[in-house]
Amino acid sequence: LMAHALTASAAISPFAALRTVFETARRNLALRAEYNRTFNELNNLTRRELDDIGVARSDIADIARLHVYGN
Repeated sequence: LMAHALTASAAISPFAALRTVFETARRNLALRAEYNRTFNELNNLTRRELDDIGVARSDIADIARLHVYGN
């Protein structure tokens, strides 16, 4: 009887699965764009401006990642 049980992923229509793939890709592209914007904005600051806000240039990638992805 277990051989005939459908898993949740097998029950999803191909169109729904494809839509999910595209939605995930679109979300990931949007997140990456936000990361790039944040990184570039901070990276374009002068050393003095970074010092004023307490950010080391070497921390910019981590700050952008935390801002966008939260981890």
